[in-house]
Amino acid sequence: MADVFVSYARSDKARVAPLVAALEMHGWTVWWDPEIDAGEQFDDQIEAELKAAKAVLVVWTPASAASRWVRGEAREAADLGTLVPVRFDGARLPMDVRAIHTTELDDWAEDVGSAPFKSLLRALGAMIARRAAGSASVASPASSPHGGSQAATGRIGICVLPFVNMSGDPEQEYFSDGISEDIITDLSKVSALSVVSRNSAFMYKGKQVEVPRVARELNVSHVLEGSVRKAGGRVRITAQLVDGSSNDNLWAERYDRDLNDIFALQDEISEAIVEALKLKLLPEEKRAIEQRGTTNLDAYNLYLMARQHYATGNEGDVRRNEAIIRLCRRATEIDPDYAQAWALMAVGQMLVRLVNGGTGDGGLAAAERALAINGQLAAAHAVKARILSESGHHDQAIAEIGVALDLDADSYEVNRAAGYLYFRQQRLPDAIRHFERAQSLVDTDLSSANMLMTCYTATGDVEAAHRAAQLTLSRAQKALAQDPSNGAVMGFCCYALALLGQAESAKGWMSRALLIDPDNTNMRYNFGCALTTQLQDPDGAIEMLRPLFRNISLGLLNHAKADPDLDSIRDDPRLKQMMAEAEARLAAMPLEAEAGTTSR
Repeated sequence: MADVFVSYARSDKARVAPLVAALEMHGWTVWWDPEIDAGEQFDDQIEAELKAAKAVLVVWTPASAASRWVRGEAREAADLGTLVPVRFDGARLPMDVRAIHTTELDDWAEDVGSAPFKSLLRALGAMIARRAAGSASVASPASSPHGGSQAATGRIGICVLPFVNMSGDPEQEYFSDGISEDIITDLSKVSALSVVSRNSAFMYKGKQVEVPRVARELNVSHVLEGSVRKAGGRVRITAQLVDGSSNDNLWAERYDRDLNDIFALQDEISEAIVEALKLKLLPEEKRAIEQRGTTNLDAYNLYLMARQHYATGNEGDVRRNEAIIRLCRRATEIDPDYAQAWALMAVGQMLVRLVNGGTGDGGLAAAERALAINGQLAAAHAVKARILSESGHHDQAIAEIGVALDLDADSYEVNRAAGYLYFRQQRLPDAIRHFERAQSLVDTDLSSANMLMTCYTATGDVEAAHRAAQLTLSRAQKALAQDPSNGAVMGFCCYALALLGQAESAKGWMSRALLIDPDNTNMRYNFGCALTTQLQDPDGAIEMLRPLFRNISLGLLNHAKADPDLDSIRDDPRLKQMMAEAEARLAAMPLEAEAGTTSR
């Protein structure tokens, strides 16, 4: 595996060769394969080297910018989070990578002491160090998103690829995804297995993959793949367990059952995999796998729908949060003892308190109902911690999040909650650690990536802030492709563009978004933060925030008080007056209306 993969147009070979030599002199290994024309079809070696590299250096010139192969490699690297671009001759960059910071090399003159080359070294060094640290963490099952290899952990490494929806109806995607996620969860309860996280496994969703390559990339020995067909009252699941090195099937089965048998079917699949790997389930592991939270198919189906909405990761989308509440409320009406549905409903209620400023307890009753049913449910402790923090019970909130982390330190919900609690206490290194973990667990999580931009900017880590901005843009673009009018996502986009120095693009997004969704609370707040922190426009920030503060919730007000993005205008008399008026308005509200939370 090379440190640096170089993507370039073959006609630029003479220009690229000195750059490669300079990088090798610096001590890095470089894969640039000058014998393969960049216009040829990608072969297995090129793709494997690109994915394995710690950094992908794309050399933009007028020739490479016109090459669909170089553009394809750049997009792949951007998706992997390894793209480090440079430019010659003012080449016009492809639209989908323009927001990523690009080093101008026209003046480097093949001088390793030049400012442009030193800038490139810093960018590559930061990327290589980050990737090396990520690879090293694979050896630790507590910190690795992949779970670690068998050799490193003494456990068998396995990846559950997302099962393919064969129902012929895209609306059934939530069901096949839900089955995949539940099998990941079940196998994670087996102490002899090290299971790749949902986020890493779902990178391959919708792609044609080769099992040996997946096993190599994720450092596992076995891969489970399959499909789900749901029609009427029947479900057909096919599954096969494959040896990652030999590509041989160790086990394969097709199940054609009544849909009401789905719970027993999931148990059968998990237990068959354990048996195929010649492992033995401990009694407590068998009980944990068989504990589904509900035995009612209708309630389970509704919960899977709600979980699919939640997996979009955009906490600021009021429509998403209201859908979660409705689906979970119906699930709990069908099965009042469904703890997971109560906990997820609490999350939706907590978030809606911020978005619409309504009344209610912000999900506290639902969280407590979940814990009364199952006191070991980490997600319920996590949401309760956030609610307690918003109501000023900080010691209780910290105690709750401590319990949640003890129960499940790899939970997305738990890490999100911990990140916010530590952010409010201005313990930014701790907040960063948990936000980083959260965004690594759910590949659609925009909110954590957005919070990382703020945290890294406040701590002065410019390179990390840029990485967070690039990740935010990549995820936001995918979200906007599904819903072009989503104001909250536009807010994230604008902040990221401003951080990356794309001021005009950021202002353009602002103008368009305010026409489309002028009353979006999260969007307007992020616009205000971008104006004050990144665009140095305090007057513009004040005017952007003024309408928001007239109806701001207690949760978002508390967030604003702790947010370092507003530090540069914190002593502005106008902001002080807006905050004072908001506090007076909220103090006059009934207590039950003050349980709001925040989401950025």
